[in-house]
Amino acid sequence: MTDTASGSERADHGVPLPPASLRLTVDRDALAANWRALDALSGSAKAGAAVKADAYGLGAATCVPVLRDAGCDTFFVAHWSEVAAVIAHVPPQQVAVLHGVLNDAECAYARAIGAVPVINSLEQAALWTASGGGRCHLMVDTGINRLGIAASAANEAVIAALDIDILMSHLASADEADSAMNPRQLAAFQSVSGAIPHGRASLANSAGIALGADYAFNLTRPGLALYGGVPRPELAAAIRPVAQVQAAILQTRTLAAGESVGYNATFTAPAPMRVGTVAMGYADGFLRARGPGNAFSHHGRRLPILGKVSMDMVVIGLTTAPDLAAGDWVDVPWNITDAAQQNGLSPYEMLTVIGGRLRRD
Repeated sequence: MTDTASGSERADHGVPLPPASLRLTVDRDALAANWRALDALSGSAKAGAAVKADAYGLGAATCVPVLRDAGCDTFFVAHWSEVAAVIAHVPPQQVAVLHGVLNDAECAYARAIGAVPVINSLEQAALWTASGGGRCHLMVDTGINRLGIAASAANEAVIAALDIDILMSHLASADEADSAMNPRQLAAFQSVSGAIPHGRASLANSAGIALGADYAFNLTRPGLALYGGVPRPELAAAIRPVAQVQAAILQTRTLAAGESVGYNATFTAPAPMRVGTVAMGYADGFLRARGPGNAFSHHGRRLPILGKVSMDMVVIGLTTAPDLAAGDWVDVPWNITDAAQQNGLSPYEMLTVIGGRLRRD
């Protein structure tokens, strides 16, 4: 089953919007299958789901119900501003906020709605306790040096005062099988988990799941792999693509030999050729860096990008598809496992930069 974004469901002054000229299709069956596969690969641990950044750009309103129905019961966001979209579909106590609490207002919000902060520092721990305390999670830094208390702070009184459900850390190099950081971080986390009372322990992200049972503990936290990314080759057979992006052709024209295309005239037609202007640009997340050497497609026919990607438009060659006309749909290259068409972007960036005109309602 797929879920496709379009503009036709909204209305302005009672008048329905016409169909959109961009569409993002989310394969919900593939998303559910990916979670179930990662859950199985987690062994005795249960897989949660990172749904921050609007479910990695694919829409929390689309993805969270699918993950919930597949069996997921622990969801991770980064910001408090992301909570409302998730708790529209799951109980708030199943939602963890990775950035923790920075002030009394965030503590009050957390307590009022029931979402759970991930405490990241001694200051956050003291703030949470002073505001009334209650169930929380705790991040311990074991080497990535982003968020988390130092392992040496495990015995601090302010930590002992916390009611910790999930004790967690984050792997820095899980996508590198031979990295010495992985066993170092594992040993550090094992040591600190024995010193801090907690309910569940969690270390592995998507790539960490592939490191084996020692890294799984009670809960894994897949993100990218849920949405079709393959951070480790061991996961390739288990992960299915989830997102497809398509755009409509706005206009076609025939260039004469010597005519140029787009800003700075970076492409010049070597001979007469038919081209199409497509409703897709860097404002939609198809960044200018992805233009050189890339191509759109239609039923397997390659449609090379000509000139620079602009804010709302891309010009493509139609030599291989002379039948295409204005209004026809073409496939936008958004295969997040294909490094050749990413042009320097990571799979994470390809998903999370998806623009608002493609986002789910």
